[in-house]
Amino acid sequence: MAVNAADVKTLRERTGAGMLDCKKALEEANGDLTKAAELLREKGLSAAAKKGDRVATEGIVESYIHAGGRIGVLVEVNCETDFVGKTEQFRSFVKDIAMQIAAANPKFLSREEVSQAELDKEKEILRNQALNEGKPEKIVDKMVEGRMQKYYEENCLMEQAFVKDQDKTITTLLNEKIAAIGEKISIRRFTRYELGEGLEKKVDNFVEEVMAQVKQ
Repeated sequence: MAVNAADVKTLRERTGAGMLDCKKALEEANGDLTKAAELLREKGLSAAAKKGDRVATEGIVESYIHAGGRIGVLVEVNCETDFVGKTEQFRSFVKDIAMQIAAANPKFLSREEVSQAELDKEKEILRNQALNEGKPEKIVDKMVEGRMQKYYEENCLMEQAFVKDQDKTITTLLNEKIAAIGEKISIRRFTRYELGEGLEKKVDNFVEEVMAQVKQ
């Protein structure tokens, strides 16, 4: 299919790949920007892919505390040099990631962190749900796979929609920063605390409060 120049420019800004490579990827992905970015990474043509083997041991540990001290986040984000780690662009990105974790409450960094036991448990629940909905058994497995994608999007930070721009995933946002900054950047680990978590108490929707604050 024919692709427009605006999409080629957007993909180039996101990935740092060449214009011709971006055009070809968009044609192959039928104009889907997210799929085109993935194709470029698979072919080693994006900035993120080219920098994937570099060592990133600098960076910062950022904290975010929601008003009133009811939700707290610590996140470590690495880059290659101390110089980049001190820039406003890098620190602003890390702050956004900390706020994302506070608002969206991911359980894992990526789908690779989800244990097999957790996957088996979730698939069993989804399978039973589909059967209880009266779905034919021959299509249940396919339905479960589709719903597992939703599970990853909700629970894995790298696959969540960015709270400030729902059209981007955190992976897309990360790749854009790598292309803009010119260094390998990696979100290494995070911890999230919520006041009274695990205790019996009145239910407060802290997540909705954080989401509202982030979008202001």
